[in-house]
Amino acid sequence: MTTPPTDRASSPDRPPAHTGTGGARRFAADSFGLLAALGVLVALFAMKSEYFFTTLTVTTLLNQIPALTVVTVGMTFVLVVGGIDLSVGSVLALSGALLGVAVTVWGWPLWLAAAASLTVGLLVGIANGLITVAWSLPSFIVTLGTLEIARGAAYLVTESQSVYVGAAVEPVGAPIAALGLSPAVIASVLLVVVAQVVLARTVLGRYMIAVGTNEQAVRLSGIDPRRVKLTVFAIAGALAGLGGVFNVAHLESADPNAGVGMELSAIAAVVIGGTSLMGGRGSVVNSFLGVVIITVLQTGLAQVGASEPAKRVITGLVIVLAVIVDVYRYRLGLVRE
Repeated sequence: MTTPPTDRASSPDRPPAHTGTGGARRFAADSFGLLAALGVLVALFAMKSEYFFTTLTVTTLLNQIPALTVVTVGMTFVLVVGGIDLSVGSVLALSGALLGVAVTVWGWPLWLAAAASLTVGLLVGIANGLITVAWSLPSFIVTLGTLEIARGAAYLVTESQSVYVGAAVEPVGAPIAALGLSPAVIASVLLVVVAQVVLARTVLGRYMIAVGTNEQAVRLSGIDPRRVKLTVFAIAGALAGLGGVFNVAHLESADPNAGVGMELSAIAAVVIGGTSLMGGRGSVVNSFLGVVIITVLQTGLAQVGASEPAKRVITGLVIVLAVIVDVYRYRLGLVRE
């Protein structure tokens, strides 16, 4: 039996970098920095618009994020293992399209249609993983192809038309009166907590970080990194399918154009949250904070009257700045693997 590598960062039998005392401190520091940035944004927009820091705006903002949140969770896992998934937006659209047609045309109950949507997402994720690991292809290219396939399939399923679902999806998307938040919001937040535990405290999470840090060392230690990657892509696909359910529940309709550019928003949120684009380091909770920051930024810019081109420019600058800051934090030793 091959002796596992002794390198601390690359050994899958040791806890990932952020699970120890020092790692917990770095995790807390990262989260504090993101919360501080979020506080600055909220304060800035509250000064610019009297309608921004209100209960209505906050609940509306939170009810918008479940789809992007679950997709971002999957994207965090994929980036941690050193991959990327560009197909999640199209898979979201395909899953939502299937849900809409299943409920309105085929007469399926919501739970069965939602299960079918998750299954489609899971199958696409498995296909992404199998093709990537079987032929050792860059996941960028593989998922770029499935992006087009899934988008085309969404158009075929809906016949290129939006499908109005209406009250059938209220159990998922309608806000609970006492909270002002939909069940989708609550479910997405619980998913963030569970995913963070998986990444930080389970064997799968340790293997994910090890694969992203040093795949060759993982292979030499007797662990097949292909299984880890396949599992991660399958999870990302299933979560994109869940995102499709949440998106339909929020809009009360299935749109084949849904999710266009969502893969970029998910990557942006993950990068803002401090996950390394090179793999081996990440936090689901911080990715969620990245989702909130992007949503607050876009909502705030809309309320202060910024044009769509201006919103895109500012959001892009924030993303680039986040990447630059992360690079310098790593170089200065503020983040250690």
